[in-house]
Amino acid sequence: MEPSLFSAQEERNAPLAARMRPRTLDEFVGQSHIVGEGHALRKAIERDNVPSVIFWGPPGTGKTTLAEIIANVTGAHFAAISAVSAGVADLRRITAQAAQRRSAGKRTVLFIDEIHRFNKAQQDAVLPYVENGSVTLIGATTENPSFEVNSALLSRSRVFVLKALNDEDVALIIDRAIADKERGLGDLGVKLESKGRSALINLCNGDARVALSTLEFAATAAPLDDDGGRPIDAALITDAMQRRATNYDKKGDAHYDVISAFIKSLRGSDPDGALYWLARMIDSGEDPLFIVRRMVILASEDIGLADSRALQVAVSAQQAVHFVGMPEGFYPMAHCALYLATAPKSNSVGSAYGAALRDVEETRNDPVPLHLRNAPIGLMKNLGYGRDYKYAHNDYAKMEHPQNLPPAQHLQAYRPDNLVGHSYYQPGDQGEEAKLVEWVKARRASAKKQR
Repeated sequence: MEPSLFSAQEERNAPLAARMRPRTLDEFVGQSHIVGEGHALRKAIERDNVPSVIFWGPPGTGKTTLAEIIANVTGAHFAAISAVSAGVADLRRITAQAAQRRSAGKRTVLFIDEIHRFNKAQQDAVLPYVENGSVTLIGATTENPSFEVNSALLSRSRVFVLKALNDEDVALIIDRAIADKERGLGDLGVKLESKGRSALINLCNGDARVALSTLEFAATAAPLDDDGGRPIDAALITDAMQRRATNYDKKGDAHYDVISAFIKSLRGSDPDGALYWLARMIDSGEDPLFIVRRMVILASEDIGLADSRALQVAVSAQQAVHFVGMPEGFYPMAHCALYLATAPKSNSVGSAYGAALRDVEETRNDPVPLHLRNAPIGLMKNLGYGRDYKYAHNDYAKMEHPQNLPPAQHLQAYRPDNLVGHSYYQPGDQGEEAKLVEWVKARRASAKKQR
């Protein structure tokens, strides 16, 4: 079995999260869907037949730990680098050493932490050694490998998705650290109160590393009681944590997943859901103009003519946020989100435009009919440009209600002849747009009679 990454002295001085790192599969907590009894990866580890893999999951879920365990259980040399600081030269040095070990009958596990930070050239540099078996690659990433790892490397690896630890998993890890006298806090007399324990579990958001580092900091700050113990209550945990751990990355999956949840909550008319996801984004430092841009789009895409004021509210929110800035910018953003969530919905704008665009793409683009063309003086006027154009206001201005139709004989064609009769706009049946349903039908019927 390979020794730990730390010497005995280094391990004593290492952070609690590093000292408590599990050494065997039996000690490993969580991820039972991939390393539980009977699952493929566990069988591969136990049978010493682990392929190159990429572990994808949030921070503090055991990616590095699992890589170490695989190397230990399979008796391979563990060579770890971080893509943040390593380069092609480091990869060549490690793979050269791996080739020497291989000739001596010993394998090498090449662990690349944050592999998504390697550029294409750096990832390509690993490829030949993975392909010829010089190293077994284990990559760890918090970002979607489909976007961040090149296809050649992906095709030679298995991707395993790790999940954020649940409360029971975090509780077990915390309890072990408090009780362990060899690697944990067992000699410090830590007394974690029930509410403090609940607060720690809640605030770490499934990140074991955050839970253990917060516990260690709180233990060093805790005053000694009469029994020489160190009581830790919820207030001390909150003070040690400072703020809730967050996995939000403005350039990563969370950026897209949370904005998607926000937009779908608005579209689904759930004001509470919309406010929650809005608060998640603002609290995580998301660009407020990115959020309001999406609300401006939704105002036309999902509400449209059902409530045309929605677009005005969204544009006003964008201007207000730009003018006011943060943190007060949350007021117009929340105002807009609530308006959009409670507004009637219609997707007729996008559908109508899409139908028109299909005709543009799929039919012959005939010239503009003569009566619709610009009618300047000279040759073009003599050629009939603008001739027989009926000035619509002469008819509509006389109507008691502007949406009433002029007589059929006053209607004219507004598209090329090859598109006459093609319909694009289908009014929705919610809000103000519902009033247009019969009007649009009547207008099309009148135009048909005119033809």
